[in-house]
Amino acid sequence: MRDTGELKQRIDTCLRRLVDEEEAELLRVSGDLAPLCRQLRASLTRGKRLRAAFLYWGWRAAGQPDCEGVIKAAAAMELVHAAACTHDDIIDDSRLRHGAPTAHVAFAEGGARSWNTAAGAPEGARQDRSAALAMMLGDLLMGYAGQVFATCGLPGAYVARTVPLWSSLLRETVAGEFLEVLRTGGVVPKVAESLEVARYKTAKYTVERPLHMGATLGGAAPRVLDAFTGFGMPLGEAFQLRDDLLGVFGDPAETGKSNLDDLRDKKPTALLAVTASLLSASQERRLREVLGKPALDEADVAHVRRLMERSGARQRIEDMIQERIAQARAALESVALPPEARAALGTLANSATDRSL
Repeated sequence: MRDTGELKQRIDTCLRRLVDEEEAELLRVSGDLAPLCRQLRASLTRGKRLRAAFLYWGWRAAGQPDCEGVIKAAAAMELVHAAACTHDDIIDDSRLRHGAPTAHVAFAEGGARSWNTAAGAPEGARQDRSAALAMMLGDLLMGYAGQVFATCGLPGAYVARTVPLWSSLLRETVAGEFLEVLRTGGVVPKVAESLEVARYKTAKYTVERPLHMGATLGGAAPRVLDAFTGFGMPLGEAFQLRDDLLGVFGDPAETGKSNLDDLRDKKPTALLAVTASLLSASQERRLREVLGKPALDEADVAHVRRLMERSGARQRIEDMIQERIAQARAALESVALPPEARAALGTLANSATDRSL
């Protein structure tokens, strides 16, 4: 199956079926859980399904056939992603994702409005409560991920092989998020520190671990797993580097999210780190002064963008993306794979790094 649209449609159908079933169960508990049901559905209606696709083609690369069991296993990766996004949006206080309000914003503005009003809580308390509701949604999504994967219908021995990978996936993702929080809002980061965050927060759970999960389910040889690390890590870093560029230079109308958040929050992105490394001493002092302001305005952000352009940092990040894509493609060529899987992974590499969303 080479048609990525068909694969996405099948993953979407699996996720809709899950939401329909779980919504019915939640509403049996209480009708007051309707806001939770709405946000559960909203959190799973968007996205390219890249992580699911990498798991699917990891399975096919092991020589396994298409089947509904692997579709369900792949859908679990999208539940992990939805959980991570929900928690990440709370941490960053992001207002938009894919052009729609994030979960904690939606709870504050609509889904839990009557609950907040009835409680008579001040604004700060209402925001805290809405964040708490969104946090529980993220926890629920992560729980569903394990449930869907464990009951995917593939042989139990196959599923059991992946238990260590699930532990690694969760450990690495939390480690990356934790490091990002620790390094956000402080001094301008070093390039190595920024890439470390990108590696653990994004690269592993977006590309490498889904590939490993699918290949391990399918019983792939160790050399295939090694090649998938060589492919997945640089490709995942390139994915995050592209996201860094979009986070500052992207058009919100196309990306569906603000292009102010990363600079406003002083995120430890590679783009910011590379910029600082290329500036003169006086320019770097000015950069630190601007970023040190309690609140950045449009003029401040425009100034930082100019520094990124004129220093050559923006182009350097583009070069780093291309370098990593080349590394990934070389790793993919280093191992024998079924032709269809090789072609599909090449297409996914393009989709992951040449994007506006």
